[in-house]
Parts: sequence; structure tokens; C-alpha cells
Amino acid sequence: MLRKESLQTKQMAENDHDGRLPLMLGLCQRAGRLKSGEFSAEASIKDRKCRLCILASDASENTKKKFSDMCAYRAVRLLCADMDKEALGRAIGKKERAVVAICDEGFGSRIAELINGGNVNE
Repeated sequence: MLRKESLQTKQMAENDHDGRLPLMLGLCQRAGRLKSGEFSAEASIKDRKCRLCILASDASENTKKKFSDMCAYRAVRLLCADMDKEALGRAIGKKERAVVAICDEGFGSRIAELINGGNVNE
């Protein structure tokens, strides 16, 4: 019994960044530093308020290209999370979202670190 619990704890510790990402996105949403959905995220990027843009893993190719080009032109960091649209929306307390924009440098760097598994410079 004790061995099984310690094994589960070890597995949870190895995959802990997966559990922290939705929590961090939710915190960012409650702090008012997250814009969700294509229209709001696009406006945030164009207004140069966005520090990090996150795409869902199952976003359409058109959406990926649109935001990739937009972020590259405006020097905004773009990452693809290992979350589908439903999970990304659920993390921020909304329906499906293909893209979210983080409008805070602190939240942006921490969330990028969680997505990259601890590697900040990727």
C-alpha cells in the first residue's frame, strides 16, 4: 500500500507541470491578464499588449498560420500548448478556445516555462 502511494506521488511530481499549466492560466484569467479567443487575442497582439500567445494543439492550420505570422511580425512569443481547445477553455473557465494571449510579462514567462518543461529559452 505504501509503495503504491509513493509510486503515484513520484509520477505526479514528474508530470507536475501539466497540472500547473491550467491552474496558472486560470489565475492569469482571474487577474485580468489573459485575452481568450481569436478576436480578443488578435486585438491584444496588434495593440502590442500581448507578451505570450498560446495555441491549442488542435487549432486549425489557418489559425496557426495567422497567429504565427502575426506574432512573428510583432515579435510576440508564440507557443503551442499540449492542450486541446476544450482543455484550454476549461482551464480559464470558458468554452472551447483555440488561442489565448497573455498580457503580463511575469505570467508569460512562468507559463512559457511550464509549457516548455522548465526550459525558458525555447
